[in-house]
Amino acid sequence: MRINTLPRIYIVVACISLLATLPLLFLSPLSLPGKIVVVIATVLIAMAATRYLLRDLKEGLSALETGLLNLKDGEFSSTLAYKKSDEIGHLCDLYNDTAMQLRAEKHWLYQRELLLDKVTQSSPEVLFLVNDQQQIIFSNIAARQFFQSLKGLDGSMLSALVDGAPQGAAEAIKARKEGLFTLLPSDSEPQTWHMSTGHFLLNNQAHTLYILKQMTRELSRQEVAVWKKVIRVISHELNNSLGPISSMLHSGKILSEQLNEEKLGRVFETIDDRIKHLSDFVQGYGKFAKLPEPKIEAINWQALIEELSQQWQFSYLERGIDDSHSVAPTNLSIHADQVQIEQLLINLLKNAHESGSAADQVVIEVELRGTEVIILVLDRGEGISDNVMSNALIPFYSTKPSGSGLGLALCREIIDAHHGQIGLYNRDEGGLAVRVSLPRLIG
Repeated sequence: MRINTLPRIYIVVACISLLATLPLLFLSPLSLPGKIVVVIATVLIAMAATRYLLRDLKEGLSALETGLLNLKDGEFSSTLAYKKSDEIGHLCDLYNDTAMQLRAEKHWLYQRELLLDKVTQSSPEVLFLVNDQQQIIFSNIAARQFFQSLKGLDGSMLSALVDGAPQGAAEAIKARKEGLFTLLPSDSEPQTWHMSTGHFLLNNQAHTLYILKQMTRELSRQEVAVWKKVIRVISHELNNSLGPISSMLHSGKILSEQLNEEKLGRVFETIDDRIKHLSDFVQGYGKFAKLPEPKIEAINWQALIEELSQQWQFSYLERGIDDSHSVAPTNLSIHADQVQIEQLLINLLKNAHESGSAADQVVIEVELRGTEVIILVLDRGEGISDNVMSNALIPFYSTKPSGSGLGLALCREIIDAHHGQIGLYNRDEGGLAVRVSLPRLIG
């Protein structure tokens, strides 16, 4: 219960004035009614003077009370209008300076919170914060997409979230073991992820921050970089050897002609043929090791499909273009390196025809999906095993007796250079599907 100070001051002033007047009244010759009148008048005058003197104090205290109530409610934008040059005025000025500083700090903190929220929400990494009761109190958009939650994860229990997590992620989160783990989605190829955790106190309560990062592309890029370095070294050594061998072979041919020895000539021709084959082989690897940066431009898609159709037999289908299905290529809005995309499709069509599929069952299917274009190369061949699928995009890996193992590896390099993705999947009714996703506009 709040005690009002001003009435107490009035009571004290009245008592003091009364005590000061009583000795004089005893000595005064006035009658009793006159003395009573004098006492009442003295007390009233004293209280009136006190009220006049305390009017600024009351106004200042009222202003301070209002301001402190605003601070209590978190309102820092209002200031006090009391401007008199007394002690209360000094306190009001001090309050106004404090409120302005708090308002500036609140605005600064608010801006930082907005920036932090923007960064975390737009981060491609999966972020979610769990308290000591294993309840999620924060998650970003990537986390909601990762756990396939249509609504926010905040307030959910971690155990319920893990139960619905993709295979591989659930075990890693339960073990709380930092490092790499393999994600096994049911509708795509295995992915490599990295999980890290951070532990800290927030409002005197223990919290754990989980950070899950997709590492498949980065690991593939590093793996390919190592392969490229190996290829460059091997190519350099082979070229250094092929040059002198070719020169000596030319001299040997001249000598064989002078000796008129047919068998020796056939030997030199065989050696020359193998040198040319090896030289072409080395050049093929060099093309993979030194793939140039793509020259991004608008692709004439119709001309590209027509040119491919002169080299390979395939059916063509477009989906999601003006809500229609067509068999003739239209003017798709795709920006990429036309030479590299053509090489990509040639490699995929070549593999499709060599898979044992009938030529009329090889299909190129294109689908526009938002800002992406999805290219599917389908066949009805034998498909591939899980072991082959996991190694198909690795350089030098091939199941063909005469294969170089660079066709799909080069395809992956082209797709990575265009900031896209490539995946291989066996079809339900037999055959293989190669799925390529490319951004329609590459900036």
